[in-house]
This record gives sequence, C-alpha cells and structure tokens, in this order.
Amino acid sequence: MPNSQIIEKLVAKARRTDLPQFAPGDTVRVQVRIKEGDKERLQAFEGVVIKKSNGLQASFTVRKMSFGQGVERIFPINSKVIDKIDIVRSAKVRRAKLYYLRALRGKAARLKEADTRANA
Repeated sequence: MPNSQIIEKLVAKARRTDLPQFAPGDTVRVQVRIKEGDKERLQAFEGVVIKKSNGLQASFTVRKMSFGQGVERIFPINSKVIDKIDIVRSAKVRRAKLYYLRALRGKAARLKEADTRANA
C-alpha cells in the first residue's frame, strides 16, 4: 500500500465531524483550549473568517480587531486545541480569500449580512 493511502486513512480517522459548516465572510467564535500550568480553560477568539483551505491539512484563518490592532490566527480544523465553533453571523461575499479586509478600517471593513431567513 503506497504512503499516500496510509496517510489518507490516518487523516480520515482523525478528521473532526462535530464542527459546523462555515465559509469565508462568516463571523465565528472559536472556543480554544488554553493550558496554563496544570490547569486548562477555554478562551474565545471571535472574528471574521478571511480564508479557508480544504484537503488533508485543512485550516482556516480568523481575523479580529483588538484594541485597534488587527490580529489573525490560523486554526487547523482537525486540531485538538479547538473545543467548538459557534457561527455568530454570516455575510455575503464574492470571493474565497478576503485579504482586502486587512487594508480596510472601521465602517469600510463591514461585510453585507447574508439573509438566512426562509422565504415565508
């Protein structure tokens, strides 16, 4: 059996299925496990998903503003550090990578809200 098939089997075994479906433009709250000494706690990291990559080593990048400074964090999807992901709001975007948000400030950095209500 080739190495690539072995790797795919191992990754499929470790793949997380409990995470919700989200896309670039969504505002998410990622509950991250933080280990301090012998204690463990959860810390929330809330921001806009600006990039999502798929494949064997899938990951996503979340950007938030912290005291006027932009902070980005890359999370591997299959990481044990992620406890859970909550989708706060969804936005309608036209591209897969939202790197242009890095140059925008304040109201210019807002995204158009996606209409998630059912047609009633």
